[in-house]
Amino acid sequence: MTRATDFQAALQVVLSRDTGVAATYRHSPKEVRCDEPVLRPHCALKLALGATMQRLWTIIGVRDVPRSMAWYQRLLGQPAARPAHDYFGQVFDTDGTVLLCLHRWGDHGHPSLASPDRAEPGNGLLLFFRVEALDQALDRARGLVAALEAEPGVNPNTGTAEFALRDPDGYYVTVSALSTG
Repeated sequence: MTRATDFQAALQVVLSRDTGVAATYRHSPKEVRCDEPVLRPHCALKLALGATMQRLWTIIGVRDVPRSMAWYQRLLGQPAARPAHDYFGQVFDTDGTVLLCLHRWGDHGHPSLASPDRAEPGNGLLLFFRVEALDQALDRARGLVAALEAEPGVNPNTGTAEFALRDPDGYYVTVSALSTG
């Protein structure tokens, strides 16, 4: 039996036992979402059977989700799209990868997203985007802000060219070349 089959069989047994649901399990281990209420108690089982974390979603608090979403899409050269909600949006790469999540301040009672007045936006956070076409990103950035926070230069730690700017909510955003070339 493969690890995926082991996982599916074990999860089916646990779900049937703990929830009374005898439905067919139709997801691979990589597709199981720990934020689905019925599966929250079973994430430990998923990890015990060898499934690994696949993505990290960085979520920042913003005042105006549609405005911030348009700003990041423009900066990163992504197609314009409206957020799914007025309180939450996701900026996607062309392959569907979530690049950044935007959550309106104060909605849903998340302790660290309660208010921008509790700390300076971005305190303890680095938004560091790696891009293939730094010159194009720089042109887009200059169209978004009056002045950059840091003009283009080479980061001695990464050896790559980068620049920095502030987003509409005051977050410090660094954009770096993907390679040293």
